[in-house]
Amino acid sequence: MDVLQVSLILLVALFVLLGMGVWIAIALLGVGAVALSVFTSSPPGLIMANQIWSNMDSWTLTALPLFIWMGEILFRSRLAEDLFRGLAPWLQRLPGQLLHVNVVGSGLFAAFSGSSSATCATIGKITLPELRQRGYPDAITLGSLAGSGTLGLLIPPSIIMIVYAVAADVSIARLFIAGILPGIVLMCLFSGYIALWSFLRPGALPAAERRAGLREKLAASRYMIPVLLLIAVVIGSIYSGVATATEAAALGVTGALLLSLLSGSLTWATFRDGLMGAMLTSTMILFIVAGAAFLTAAMGYTGIPRHLVQWVGAMHLSPYGLILALTVVFLVLGCFIDGISIVLLTTAVLLPLVQAAGIDLIWFGVFVVIVVEMSMITPRSDSTSSCCSP
Repeated sequence: MDVLQVSLILLVALFVLLGMGVWIAIALLGVGAVALSVFTSSPPGLIMANQIWSNMDSWTLTALPLFIWMGEILFRSRLAEDLFRGLAPWLQRLPGQLLHVNVVGSGLFAAFSGSSSATCATIGKITLPELRQRGYPDAITLGSLAGSGTLGLLIPPSIIMIVYAVAADVSIARLFIAGILPGIVLMCLFSGYIALWSFLRPGALPAAERRAGLREKLAASRYMIPVLLLIAVVIGSIYSGVATATEAAALGVTGALLLSLLSGSLTWATFRDGLMGAMLTSTMILFIVAGAAFLTAAMGYTGIPRHLVQWVGAMHLSPYGLILALTVVFLVLGCFIDGISIVLLTTAVLLPLVQAAGIDLIWFGVFVVIVVEMSMITPRSDSTSSCCSP
């Protein structure tokens, strides 16, 4: 049986398990065990134990639960409401008016939540009632929120970037820095589309509210100061080299708890719920990471990645052709599974191809995150459901 047949069998087995509703981590472990047991003579149990231990014993991964906890704390605080109050006076006179709050608010909240679902749900909880009350159309309101909510994947500190950095063995700090400019560009594109949409549809939005004076705008800006300070502490400590990603995450958790306490929204119930939410999300992601690490090792023993590189090399695809093909693959996968699972499922097979094509792994990581953002805006996506649920 050749490598192509083995690859197809394992791929079909994986999608059958996922289609049956088996947990993604269990499906990855199962396919890896089948690959080693049937197609090699290597001991699955020993390899599984070694791979899971070596991949979980990582100081870098400790940043993951800390950033998730920081987002959970802020999700339950009043900082998102203050963010709306501070942004609205500055944005209400732009073409598209308060719809820009969805974009700018999501970008700022993404800078300390690290999750698209948390960003979308938090900003949506605040902006949707306000925009509906003012008579904004649901289509553009929900569309702008679902699109800009995915910024939580790209703007650091991004959870999916941490997962990719660990899987690809690249620097988290460098990957975070690489995500800033694309995140800002996407925010500008989203706001530009909103402005163009409102220009082409005069009368679709309610009449502009009273223009706020400079003094009123500056007074409203004080509500954003805690948010901006927290972003500066977390992101600035990483970029300046003062702290590693893990240490910056610990600073972020401390700052989030302090801000939540000062705002009066920190209670025993919110603290407990935030801690439990972070624990459940972190264990789910780490379980998938463990399954993906085992499947990666199994693929290596079968020789599939090496033969796949040779097969793609024989096709003489240019780097642009490879990127175009991978874009289609990621978009299709995004219709069925979440972004973190996409990264972990594909990294083992794709990284040898990417390196053989001479593509920088940091650049490829940003590309993967942007394409996964696109795939998140589908009828099944967690981001869309978080935004649009009543």
